[in-house]
Amino acid sequence: MSGAILIAGVDEVGRGPLAGPVVTAAVILDLAHPIMGLADSKKLNPTQRERLAMAIRDKALAWALGRAEVAEIDRLNILQASLLAMQRAVAALSVTPDKVLVDGNRCPKWTYPCEAIVKGDVTVPAISAASILAKVARDAELRELHDHYPQYGFARHKGYPTAEHLDALRRYGPCPEHGRSFAPVAAVRQIVIAPRLCLCRSCTYACTPNIPWSMG
Repeated sequence: MSGAILIAGVDEVGRGPLAGPVVTAAVILDLAHPIMGLADSKKLNPTQRERLAMAIRDKALAWALGRAEVAEIDRLNILQASLLAMQRAVAALSVTPDKVLVDGNRCPKWTYPCEAIVKGDVTVPAISAASILAKVARDAELRELHDHYPQYGFARHKGYPTAEHLDALRRYGPCPEHGRSFAPVAAVRQIVIAPRLCLCRSCTYACTPNIPWSMG
């Protein structure tokens, strides 16, 4: 790789969902070890993404992940949080790139020469690789989140505002991993289950039927 220009591709996953972090990846491909089949992660099935993610981690000259948490998304807004996560991914690379190519129409504020490319995840192999790593990492995290909050169905929709997800939000209210700044979450009135002691003298114990009430 001596004398070659080191180009890092950067992409994010998680700007559309209502829950979970935004995850980014930065990848510098090794031209001496090409990876066949790179494409926009959205056009690949889970098995293809997992296979390619293993190849990327094995063959890339350098790769790294970045992220912005739900609290940062709420504080900064989703765009600025995504740009922050991109900065973190590139900063975590073990090799300093000469130039960074970012999927989309805006570059983060950093010192690297940078170019934003609309649909770069389709046309630029390094960005495609980044989209795959970010997608695989975030999907795995949302499957783990599903184990903690199975009522929302995170393993199926990965936090995106599907009909199933929106219905669960209305039924259960938001969990701590939902972004409060997103309109569908902010619009939900959280249902709280309030216990009421039974005053029936025939009861030998205090029964506590669940009486739902809403918090404004």
